[in-house]
Amino acid sequence: MGTTAKEEMARFWEKNTKSNRPLSPHVTIYKWSLPMAMSITHRGTGVALSLGVSLFSLAALLLPEQFPHYLAMVKSLSLGPALIYSAKFALAFPFSYHTWNGVRHLV
Repeated sequence: MGTTAKEEMARFWEKNTKSNRPLSPHVTIYKWSLPMAMSITHRGTGVALSLGVSLFSLAALLLPEQFPHYLAMVKSLSLGPALIYSAKFALAFPFSYHTWNGVRHLV
């Protein structure tokens, strides 16, 4: 008959303990480096861009009005310049960072 998962795990740890194998280090022991941070940021901006494009295209397909209608709605909110510039930065940063980091990687 087969063994249970608990028995398999007990056998696995018993074998590792007997053979004195080193355990794999946990992610918390690594020192942060610039390439590590840039790689994580590159992946994060790639995910953000994929989600943003997907949501925008889904909204373009499903919303009943055309884009100028929704743009006029946002303009009618009379948002302050600080919020507008923050939103522009939040939209432009992932695109520019991901693009230039990809170019850097290719070079």
